[in-house]
Amino acid sequence: MSTLKVSKIWIPAFLFVLVLAGCSDPDKRAGTGNPGDPLTPPTVTAVTPPNGTLLVCPNNALITATFSKPMNPATLTNSFTLTTGGANVSGTVSYVAATMVATFTPSASLAPSASFTATITTAAQDQFGNGLASNLTWMFTTNSTANCPPPAGGLALGSACSFGILAGSTVTNVTGTATTVSGDVGVSPGTAITGFGTPASITGAFHMNDTTAQNAQIDLTTAYNNAAGAAGGAILSPDIGGQTLHPGVYKTTSASPSLGITGNLTLDGLGDPNAVWIFQIVSTVTTASTNSQIILINGASSHNVFWQVGSSATLGKTTTFVGTIMAQASITLNTGATLDGRALARTGAVTLDTNTVVVPACP
Repeated sequence: MSTLKVSKIWIPAFLFVLVLAGCSDPDKRAGTGNPGDPLTPPTVTAVTPPNGTLLVCPNNALITATFSKPMNPATLTNSFTLTTGGANVSGTVSYVAATMVATFTPSASLAPSASFTATITTAAQDQFGNGLASNLTWMFTTNSTANCPPPAGGLALGSACSFGILAGSTVTNVTGTATTVSGDVGVSPGTAITGFGTPASITGAFHMNDTTAQNAQIDLTTAYNNAAGAAGGAILSPDIGGQTLHPGVYKTTSASPSLGITGNLTLDGLGDPNAVWIFQIVSTVTTASTNSQIILINGASSHNVFWQVGSSATLGKTTTFVGTIMAQASITLNTGATLDGRALARTGAVTLDTNTVVVPACP
């Protein structure tokens, strides 16, 4: 009798253990919300322009979507569309795996003073074949062309133009590294410039809080403010690696203040040697190590590329960067980074390590 009772107890207990084991199986929990699970549908975590944005410049609008997990690029070609007045806008779709950002690039400038609807359908699939749970749409309106023309001519840098490196507090090169700067190196109101013994070298002069450095900081402030006040501004996605940008003003927003560059960023001058790019960054700029470069094509020139950075800029190892960086705080060039431009910091330090800085012609 007691044997029968024990059997009756152990049978349900054994079944309960099996149920628990099944619940602990990772495959059985797939699709419960973890973006890394194979069965979890992808989502769109950010779009540009943000939904409901008004006064988007029609000549350099950026239409992007950032996904929660790696996508199958082949499924994005026809599932990511742009329409206006019920008609499709001609364009191409590109996808950068490193950033999980898809970009719709119109074949021509968008119509001014018009409403547009961007759509990503459930045909957009991740690498496991899962589609979006539902269609995603967002809307924006373009400005008149007269109210957001491309920048006319480069920003005047004044006496800051001859500087490859200018800091507010200190300039520090890692001692014993072969950093080269084809221009002046200065600091003001700080006085310290260190680490430029052999094999480091510059072709200009050192200016430690002398009149030249002080005047350069004054002119840097003017150029910084002019860049920050440039009209227009296409909203950037959080990472612009893999994108091709035409001349114009580009910006981050308070909702997504920092900018990353992972992979290649191409600046296309469209055949105009005077084409200008102004980037207005609310917070920081950071490039990925060993995998980032800026490429100039079709007449684009480094002396007409400007980065107005509200906080600090950091160039990752072996980055190839282009343009004049004007940072409110500090600038760091990590090991082997190359700058075809200038590193100009208003209040903080500029830190170098085995870098090549080539100062372009003044705009």
